[in-house]
Amino acid sequence: MKKIAFIGAGRMASAIVGGLINSGNARPADIACIGGDDDTAAKLAAATGVTAATSLEALLSGADAVVLACKPQQLAGLDARLAELTAGKLVLSILAGKRLARLAQTFPRARNLVRAMPNTPGQIGAGITAWSPRNDLAADDRKIVESILGSLGKLVPTSENLLDAVTGLSGSGPAYVFEFAAALRDAGEAAGLPRADAYRLAVETILGSAKLMVQQANVEPEELRNQVTSPNGTTYAGLKRMEAHQFRAMIRDTVLAATARSEELSRDA
Repeated sequence: MKKIAFIGAGRMASAIVGGLINSGNARPADIACIGGDDDTAAKLAAATGVTAATSLEALLSGADAVVLACKPQQLAGLDARLAELTAGKLVLSILAGKRLARLAQTFPRARNLVRAMPNTPGQIGAGITAWSPRNDLAADDRKIVESILGSLGKLVPTSENLLDAVTGLSGSGPAYVFEFAAALRDAGEAAGLPRADAYRLAVETILGSAKLMVQQANVEPEELRNQVTSPNGTTYAGLKRMEAHQFRAMIRDTVLAATARSEELSRDA
């Protein structure tokens, strides 16, 4: 791996850096980062051995790829010198809602631009990231992108026009799962379980079910559901109540609402 420069040193940047180092795809000496007005870059450097750059010139000198990992609202305020300092470099953005056309305004001379939508489980290497390049990637650049984003978990190449839907489903999706876990916990408590036991049962049920779906990826989730459901049994009674309250329609509307908001933010970007 050639030198990688990170603009931003928060949680997702830290997750990528840690994954690159732990996987052996990059050495600490290959990575430099710079933060904003906080101490995130210094903390990341202390924790991993990467370089905390003190200037954009130092950060980008010799860098082949740049990971844009600051907050989306900070894009407009980035130093105008980045237009020249990133000339000829591969720029990979994980900024939500910032389209490739908008990124090209800040990095007009980059050799290519890649927009990605990771999700928060990437912090432990269990995420899934969809990504799209502005132009077809050269083979070496594709390897760089896959090494960087693969540090967060699984990868799904896609077209940019689908990234808002990705945001609505998997980008925001962990929050839906956390809310479902909280709902199961509360329901278990309402049924008489101690809160701590209800929470543990809820989390382990979600985790185990997810692992089963991964292990039996060729089986539709409806079939796995049916394997748990006896005619007129306890699971059947619960599922009928979900059906009565249009559970699937609610989840569909949830994802579509998040997708629509992502589209709005992208248009404003």
